Amino acid sequence: MTLIMIGVFLVTMLLAIPVGYGLIIAAGAAILSHGYLPLSLVAQQVYDQTQSFPMLALPFFMLAGTLMLGGKLGNQLLELASHVMQRWRGGALSTTVVSSVVFGGVSGSAVANASALGSVLIPWQKRQGYPAPLCAANNATSAVIDVLIPPSIPMILYALVSGVSVADLFVAGILPGILMAAGFIGVCWYVSWRRGYAVEKSSIRKRELARLGLKSFPAILLPILIILGLRFGFATPTEVAVLSVVYSLVLSLLFYRDLTLKRFCDNMVEAGVATGVVMLVIMGSAAVGWILTFDQVPQTFAAWVSANVSNPILIILMMNVLMLIVGMPLDLPPSILLLGPIFVPLAMTIGLDPVQLGLMMVINLGIGLYTPPIGTTLFISSSIAKAPLGATTRELWPFFAMAMLLLFAVSYIPALTLY
Repeated sequence: MTLIMIGVFLVTMLLAIPVGYGLIIAAGAAILSHGYLPLSLVAQQVYDQTQSFPMLALPFFMLAGTLMLGGKLGNQLLELASHVMQRWRGGALSTTVVSSVVFGGVSGSAVANASALGSVLIPWQKRQGYPAPLCAANNATSAVIDVLIPPSIPMILYALVSGVSVADLFVAGILPGILMAAGFIGVCWYVSWRRGYAVEKSSIRKRELARLGLKSFPAILLPILIILGLRFGFATPTEVAVLSVVYSLVLSLLFYRDLTLKRFCDNMVEAGVATGVVMLVIMGSAAVGWILTFDQVPQTFAAWVSANVSNPILIILMMNVLMLIVGMPLDLPPSILLLGPIFVPLAMTIGLDPVQLGLMMVINLGIGLYTPPIGTTLFISSSIAKAPLGATTRELWPFFAMAMLLLFAVSYIPALTLY
């Protein structure tokens, strides 16, 4: 059944059918090919996957992000980041990186980050004299920092398929996220220095900068509160997500005073649409995962690798290569949901901690978001910058090299994620 399912899924991808529908169609075709299993199994698996209390964390975290970034706060965060980073060479480019770190602590979605930041920062960077392909490449790669900074939607999905604590994953993502941001800032500085881009001067005074920082502090505080709440067991991930929405509503109503009924409705619709897209993929992945389990694919794959490759270093390298290949055509959520059940048993056989594996998967498959031929943030950023896709891809290489360096560091240095 698995081979038929893979074949049908590849055909649906070639026909440009959305991934969620493609997964359900492929699972249904596989069930029909068996002959003895009822097709209702697909509907059952699709439905059962939605009956999960931890799954409620997804829409609430998304709603919290849209509430926090839909008003004055988003502009203030961008203004604060731009004035802080303009003191260094390549500061306009580095503003995207720093903004991704800050926005990542609120939204947790790389695609949302690429759209929101790119539409504001790329035109500004082009006016500063930076070429459009470089601006697009910087935005496409920096947006992926979001998947490492808590709250991270991909980490929640990995926790669902692996049984790992969401709190452990969130804490483990902090250091790699900071390291990736520092590496990308270094790339921005190096490219600007190499090409002789001028240093932009910030005209804002220190008192005004402090005022911006004070106004932005409540939003920056949100990811810290999420980590503390989860780490010390004050609340479950779902409860923390609900509290994040309440926190966002209180800030918008009482602190920033910019929440109108129309904006609240727009934010609800935006969060609902984003949740629906992710949920459809989760539901389709559940049916595919059941078929993989029925055919004992994870166990067979782990046994085959253990019998043919004895060196854990080579096994980890092989896992990374496979994830890079899968991440090119597939988006991050379905890749995690499909590969997680296969790689977790294999990781256990070689003594690889599932938390470390989770960070490997998130970073690796996040790289796929800006890797041709189907890179979501790559296409979004190139479209906003009005830059040819080929030119943007050529500007990606320094950022890609830095991300790969971090990936292999996380893969082979457990202390980066298990501190």
